[in-house]
Amino acid sequence: MSSPYPLAGDTVSSAPTAAHVAPERTGSRLDDWWARVLRTPLRLKLWYWGAPLGVTLLAAILRLWDLGSPHVLVFDETFYVKDAWSLFHLGYEGSWPDKADQSFAAGNTDIFSSAPSFVAHPPLGKWIIALGMAATGAGNSFGWRLSTAIVGILAVLVVFLIARMLFRSTILATIAGFLLAIDGHAIVMSRVALLDNIVMFFALLAFGCVLLDRRWHATRLAARVAAERSAGRDPAWGPVIWWRPWLISAGILTGLCAGVKWSGFYFLAFFAVYTVIVDLVARRRAGIAFYISGAILKQAPATFVLMVPIAFASYLATWTGWLVTTGGYYRDWAESVHAQWTGGLAWVPLWFQNLWHYQSEMYGYSINLHVPHPYQANPLTWLLMIRPTSMYYTGNAYGQAGCTAPGGCSAAITSLGNPIIWWAAAAAVLYLVYRLARYREWQYGLILTGLAAGYLPWLLYINRTIFQFYSIAFEPYLILGLAAVVGIVLGRRTDPEHRRRRGIAWTAVFLAVVTAVSVFFWPLWTAQQVPFWYWQIHMWLPSWV
Repeated sequence: MSSPYPLAGDTVSSAPTAAHVAPERTGSRLDDWWARVLRTPLRLKLWYWGAPLGVTLLAAILRLWDLGSPHVLVFDETFYVKDAWSLFHLGYEGSWPDKADQSFAAGNTDIFSSAPSFVAHPPLGKWIIALGMAATGAGNSFGWRLSTAIVGILAVLVVFLIARMLFRSTILATIAGFLLAIDGHAIVMSRVALLDNIVMFFALLAFGCVLLDRRWHATRLAARVAAERSAGRDPAWGPVIWWRPWLISAGILTGLCAGVKWSGFYFLAFFAVYTVIVDLVARRRAGIAFYISGAILKQAPATFVLMVPIAFASYLATWTGWLVTTGGYYRDWAESVHAQWTGGLAWVPLWFQNLWHYQSEMYGYSINLHVPHPYQANPLTWLLMIRPTSMYYTGNAYGQAGCTAPGGCSAAITSLGNPIIWWAAAAAVLYLVYRLARYREWQYGLILTGLAAGYLPWLLYINRTIFQFYSIAFEPYLILGLAAVVGIVLGRRTDPEHRRRRGIAWTAVFLAVVTAVSVFFWPLWTAQQVPFWYWQIHMWLPSWV
């Protein structure tokens, strides 16, 4: 099916008209002006490279500005920052004295002990956080958050590049990158040292690899089938394509994603199933007779080998620090309690037995986490942001800490996205489901697969203590879905003038409104001290308080 997006070189056919009826003008004056702006190869190149640079620079400013404020460990930074620092020194997470946060923020950063600490998540995300701390010193709160900020900045660039590949439009890619750059949830999750932004980034890179593999595989499948037919052979079942570097890369990246949080394995499962379905469709288009059985019985096992074992190997590699040291939690569990495996499993190395036990304990802890929390949020409400997470809040009376408002002041970090972006994206997703069902547009199928991988598994854990900020893992796909619908509204340069002008006007109004809303909410994303009444007028829903 042809692309619904504005493409250079698009043409439109028209039915014969009466001689006295002039054909309707297409495009708009803005299109004509833009074509003149980009009329030279140099200007076109500047636009091609300048657009991603621009949205990435905007993301960097919004994520790095005053990143070290507040100089306290906010929300779950109390776990991940300190664990990252002890991990950096010991190779595993050490123990900290009770109420160590204030002392740590004061610069006493080496008060951990070598006694191991039980942790609920794999170590890779904390290693990445530790890199920023190593660069600036653990006493610098800017360094605590530097790594997650860089990840958030790069995510905007990756979303831009993926959008341009999906939609073949630099304008739509710029809109997608811009929306992610200015959204409050993406900003907050890039300005706190939590793991979920890193989960999002590795999954997004894997998503891009799956997108690249789609064309790689289709091209080589067509060439192999053509070669078989030219040699007089009937490729009834089709060939097996083993060399798929982008698919191998997706396996590695989903394994690394799981090495931050186990939810990365959901992306592996969804992307693998998606690949099998896409391979089946590619075989049908290539004219292979038994395309279903060929895809499932021949190519699918190869896809499994190329993705799943590699993903688990890369996941295992994230535990290197624990493996090469002797002090980690459960590192000598089997020996200490005389619980070594016996019988047919006696040959399994003790390090693997100990690691397996650690994983089982982590799993038990995770699924049994039912401790009530004031900011826990039912995943059924995530797309509408009914209960965002308050990461940090402090109130000051008049005259305290520079507060000049008679009614007092507030400073907050709330993982509240731009409401217009999120609510519009939720509506866009529903529309894309309809478009996919009716028109079978593959771009929408891939976007919805990414969203499903990051979101649907959480519906299995409605009764667990989980939070709205986990949704950062699938926010890029919400943004891509919203950009896709913006592209439909915007139309293309070959549309009738009235249609094109209306699309441009609606798009301009939408972008202006979301920009104004982000400016309005900016203080609540960055711990800026504001009058209490100003904080109150941002609480559009009672559940946001």
